[in-house]
Amino acid sequence: MISSPSGAGKTSICKKLLELDDKIRPSISLTTRKPRNNETNGVDYFFTSIEAFDKLAIEGSFLEYANVFNNKYGTLASSTNDLLEKNFDVLFDIDWQGTQQLTQSNNNVLTIFILPPDKLEIERRLKKREEENLESIDIVKDRMLKFEDELSHWKEYDYVVTNDDFDKCIDEIINIIGAERKKRTRQKTLFTKIRNLTE
Repeated sequence: MISSPSGAGKTSICKKLLELDDKIRPSISLTTRKPRNNETNGVDYFFTSIEAFDKLAIEGSFLEYANVFNNKYGTLASSTNDLLEKNFDVLFDIDWQGTQQLTQSNNNVLTIFILPPDKLEIERRLKKREEENLESIDIVKDRMLKFEDELSHWKEYDYVVTNDDFDKCIDEIINIIGAERKKRTRQKTLFTKIRNLTE
């Protein structure tokens, strides 16, 4: 599970991790916001109406959901469970609200928080979104205003990685994932192996 303040690069990081590790599959969130110019329905997000989203929430279909910058985002339990049953690691690209909900209900979750190199870089990246017509001026301003609030949740995560050098950041995260997979609590077949060695 990867979170960060807006503009810290988590979406790019998640896309790269999916390219490099075939044991990982993405959790594709449902959202009520409009797609950006570079986004595809069913690949980046499932775009839906507020009414349809609220109906799913009432039915208890989400593992987690949150209201972020006046848009709703949620993770469907059905699609996540399907991937887990196929023995994939599921990658969540979600904010701190979603992370809190998922970690409260599941202790087998790895959480990583991405820090930007500095605040000026965040301003530059968000300004670029505005210039490329990916987001409106008001949304960019709102993201900057909430930057410190998002940043304050870093202590709630297992690991914190700074994205000042993209390739180095990716290497650090891959090393973290590799080490976590070696933990005995995450190795599903370990007890069978031990039993076979002692018989």
